Amino acid sequence: MSNFTIEDYRKAIKAKYEKEINGEYSNNLSSPTTANLRNLCIKRFESNTNKDDLSAFEYFFNFPFDKDKKNLFGEDELNKLESVKRFFLGRTEKPAEDTIQLAAILVDLQPRPFNKFKKLIDQEDLELINELRLTNNSDKEDSSNSLKVQAESEDFNVLKTDYVTEERNSESKKSIKRNKYFEKLFNRSKPTMITTAVIFCLIAATIYFAFIKKHCMQWSEDHFDVVDCNVKTENQNKIIPYDGNLLEFKKIRVCDTTTNYTDIWYSKCDNVVEFFNTHGRNPVNDKPLRAVTKHIFERYAEKCGSKK
Repeated sequence: MSNFTIEDYRKAIKAKYEKEINGEYSNNLSSPTTANLRNLCIKRFESNTNKDDLSAFEYFFNFPFDKDKKNLFGEDELNKLESVKRFFLGRTEKPAEDTIQLAAILVDLQPRPFNKFKKLIDQEDLELINELRLTNNSDKEDSSNSLKVQAESEDFNVLKTDYVTEERNSESKKSIKRNKYFEKLFNRSKPTMITTAVIFCLIAATIYFAFIKKHCMQWSEDHFDVVDCNVKTENQNKIIPYDGNLLEFKKIRVCDTTTNYTDIWYSKCDNVVEFFNTHGRNPVNDKPLRAVTKHIFERYAEKCGSKK
């Protein structure tokens, strides 16, 4: 089975980008401004009928590609392409999934998307297959040699039959004695074993009701709480399986006095922008978060006062 990871997929895209800088679309990729990426995007999709690519386009821009309506690429769409630009230039190490998929299309990485890329047979798989073939051949040789040895030793086996029979009878007597000993030992320790089993069950039940039963999470205003998987409260947010990484995931307040917004992510819905301290998805509407751009920061950051 192939052991390719999403990190391998990202590296493959970056490697293809470095190659494409000197290729047919070098004018668009050697200087990956959002305007150049928009123009390249139109070129890639004008005659593209790949369903996976078209789905990736719609997922990224929130509308399907239409070659007759190229003017749909407005200011918001250019801002979205900022995340692709930052990925190509190495300014972000963990871009969102939709950013990775669109980047793969722009550099024409094959195969794509990731679910096809990870099915490639790598060198380890080939070595395993060869090893299995050698093992099968070795088994055949061992089987042939075994038959020869068996034929050569047949006469010897006849001579030692009486000796083996005597040894088996002796071993049988010893086995009977051992069984009687263990039976007595079991009867003596039976109460202790029952007590131990009861204690173990009590410990297991305590762990289940104290920890495992509560192994779920629920979004609460600006953070995730660990909750009982069967809890029923006034909180209408979806209960999800426990994920320790989400304990640090929080909605944050961003002021116009903030000096560094490159590690801040945002979600925009109904013209309402919410900021978060890391990448992922909006816990309420499940939309993917996007990296904050200068335009988004200047437009939606709270007016908390001038810097001193």
